[in-house]
Amino acid sequence: MAKVCISCGKGPAFGQSRSHSMVATKRRFNPNLQKVRIDVKGTARREYVCTRCLKAGKVTKAL
Repeated sequence: MAKVCISCGKGPAFGQSRSHSMVATKRRFNPNLQKVRIDVKGTARREYVCTRCLKAGKVTKAL
């Protein structure tokens, strides 16, 4: 299972790190994902949700 947000589909982005001599090496920008119990179609499931979706209330937490 890939580490992507269940709500918005946000996943890792890729880019380059630049050293002082401007040598480029590949790097990965990971989103801030949290594994939370949310309500998915009436059932409680543990899914990865980004903190932006949690803060905006786009998902409902399961009790």
